[in-house]
Amino acid sequence: MNLSCSTGILPVLAMRTRTSGGGSGGLPAEDGRGRKAGNLCQEWYPMSQRPARSTTILSVRRDGKTALGGDGQVTLGNIVAKSDAIKIRRVGGGKVLVGFAGSAADAFSLLERFEKKLSEFPDNTRRAVIELAKDWRTDRILRRLEAMLAVADRETSLIVSGAGDVIEPADGIIGIGSGGAFAQAAAKALMVHSNLDAKQIVDAALRIAGEICIYTNTNIKVETVD
Repeated sequence: MNLSCSTGILPVLAMRTRTSGGGSGGLPAEDGRGRKAGNLCQEWYPMSQRPARSTTILSVRRDGKTALGGDGQVTLGNIVAKSDAIKIRRVGGGKVLVGFAGSAADAFSLLERFEKKLSEFPDNTRRAVIELAKDWRTDRILRRLEAMLAVADRETSLIVSGAGDVIEPADGIIGIGSGGAFAQAAAKALMVHSNLDAKQIVDAALRIAGEICIYTNTNIKVETVD
């Protein structure tokens, strides 16, 4: 969007200065309406929003224990904006673990909604997640939130998204976010070929993902419930 200097309208956030092309003999060019354009003119243009890319969340269940962890990196464009972000939370009196991928503001909004659902359906994590997914899918404002949640307690591991999806993996392994597939693959291998417990598997798999995914680091935080 280009606006002439005389409009005085500031519809966007960034500005640059350009020099108008001159007419013959170095005279200022006309703007198409018979008016002389100035030599210097401010050109307004929309600033592009660089998407925030971040988060690898992994959850594993083994031998009656559930672990959920995440890395600490937040990336804006080609810049690491933060390396020690905490992307997992304990809710429901510490009995339920939640990890989030996507916009932080959107994720916290959903987290608050989820805590309300847990208070309505205590000790029934699956029902609380389903009710959250219903609201997320049908509410006009919630539909605009861009995030994904991984929810786990000692009996249930679930993925919930704004498309109304509630997914419960058969093997209890959840991987979401930028490096989720890398972490999930590593966790599946460690489940088969090691005797590590759930927390150790999550930590090791996230570190492997951090060595592969450029949007993931090895600043890992893991929580457990049993």
